[in-house]
Amino acid sequence: MDVELRHFRCFLAIAEEGSVTAAAARLHLTQPAVSRTLGQLEQRLGRRLVDRSTRHLRLTADGEAFAGKARAVLAAVAAALDPGPEPPLRLGYAWAAAGPHTTAILRAWRERRPEVPLEIRRFDERTAGLSRGEVDVALLRHQLDDPRLDSAALYTEARFAAVAADHPLATRSELTLRELSGLPLARNELSGTTTPELWPPDAPPGETVRVHNVDEWLTVIAAGRAVGVTADGTRHHHMHAGVAYVPLSGVPPVTVHLAWPAEHRHPRLAEFLALTREIVRG
Repeated sequence: MDVELRHFRCFLAIAEEGSVTAAAARLHLTQPAVSRTLGQLEQRLGRRLVDRSTRHLRLTADGEAFAGKARAVLAAVAAALDPGPEPPLRLGYAWAAAGPHTTAILRAWRERRPEVPLEIRRFDERTAGLSRGEVDVALLRHQLDDPRLDSAALYTEARFAAVAADHPLATRSELTLRELSGLPLARNELSGTTTPELWPPDAPPGETVRVHNVDEWLTVIAAGRAVGVTADGTRHHHMHAGVAYVPLSGVPPVTVHLAWPAEHRHPRLAEFLALTREIVRG
């Protein structure tokens, strides 16, 4: 005979009520049905769980031990059947999140889905936490060539030059890459969007000053050690008193993508993608 959940429930009702009659009333069953179910359970286990020799029903030693196991089984089943709260949606980014749209996205999600927290995390690596499984979706400023990930283009951002606030070029209303030719270039090779190939072949940048994150990038530029080239999102997300952002002309824009695992998608991913598109398109 297979043991079913009704056997556990019946036995615990007897144990907690102290009589077959009370257990039957609690379970809305007849007394013979309760006695029969208890007998089936004892037969399957091969031991007595209830001492029927006394005037008042008592559990045997085996019954006392089994009661704890029965409660654990029913608790585990209840937990498995209860979906509980939805998991948070973890959003990763490597540099500037969604730039000027970041706050609007966070607030709109909280208003529409207050029961699903949106956790935003910065990772100084190319996939912004996706490859390590630490986020469910990521904002990226480069296209990933990885079959394990899917992505969608959201919008484009203009490029800006970043120079020290007291640099002679800081007061210009616009710059070209030729005017940055020969100057040391602060560059994050892991997650940045700028490469020397962006410059005209006959007017390349100067030496590369390697940085590992946006904080180091801002610091070396503010100190006058290098200049930088970045997307507009950085200008909004990382203002710095020692750094001036100047629009660049004659350069292609940067496309901002939303990327996520091709498998094991978060149940709210499609909704988040739709909301993000709605906000960035105004």
